[in-house]
Amino acid sequence: MASAYKPEEARVPPAVELRTPPVTKFKIALCQLSVTTDKERNIQHARKAIEEAAGKGAQLVVLPEIWNSPYLSDSFPVYAEDIEAGGDAAPSFSMLSEAARQLKITIVGGSIPERCGDHLYNTCCVFGTDGHLMGKHRKIHLFDIDIPGKIIFMESKTLTAGQVPTVVDTEVGRIGIGICYDIRFQELAMLYAARGAHLICYPGAFNMTTGPLHWELLQRARAADNQLYVATCSPARDTSAGYIAWGHSTLVGPFGEVLATTEHEETTIVAEIDYSLLELRRTHLPLGKQRRGDLYQLVDLQRLSAQK
Repeated sequence: MASAYKPEEARVPPAVELRTPPVTKFKIALCQLSVTTDKERNIQHARKAIEEAAGKGAQLVVLPEIWNSPYLSDSFPVYAEDIEAGGDAAPSFSMLSEAARQLKITIVGGSIPERCGDHLYNTCCVFGTDGHLMGKHRKIHLFDIDIPGKIIFMESKTLTAGQVPTVVDTEVGRIGIGICYDIRFQELAMLYAARGAHLICYPGAFNMTTGPLHWELLQRARAADNQLYVATCSPARDTSAGYIAWGHSTLVGPFGEVLATTEHEETTIVAEIDYSLLELRRTHLPLGKQRRGDLYQLVDLQRLSAQK
């Protein structure tokens, strides 16, 4: 009966088989940083946090969304960097590359405002242990929200949406990247799982309205539905800022279990990821073999186009 359900056709193209990662166990660090209006200070502060995390044995370090700038639409153009130019035009980018190389760690560099021509993006850069850029994710789903009496924020007034889902093969496994609002769209996480991701990292800055309601809920849902690890990293909360972040950076396991988390203050979480649990959870709960390809499909348009 199971074959009649055509589970292999529930993903188009068919899901990639989960590959054996370069490491089975490693430490991940989530740096919940305080952010100020002083960009140079923010860069130096992030560098110190990365060094301390590496000193605690972290092989993968994750930074928050918009860690070099206040999270304000008016600030994005002022703090934006030309990543393609590099050097003095991208001091945050350059610091992350240098830190990854010197410390021989993988860095998911949170996100920074990126300037490319006439466009601004909310961009996450991933660096390998040699300091080279391994992947760049531009936030796909822009945070445009209007909850009367609570919060109004329109990223689309200044930012341009990214066009490409991002999966990066690193020395600590295959990592899918989303930024904040991207986590609300389960299709993106499903796509990453179908591409064989072991872990999805979401730098994010949920606010005081949606944070208490949805932050942990969404992380656990993305992890449990796709049977992989999910890591989120928020800025620390600053109640005097124009935009107040919820905090609560978290690591969630492939069964939807919270493995490590924190409150809203500045801190760094160091926790262990054990990829052997991925296969174990998928054996105990074989969702991939139980999908109804005869009733529904997730189509990865990018992969499908590449095959033509």
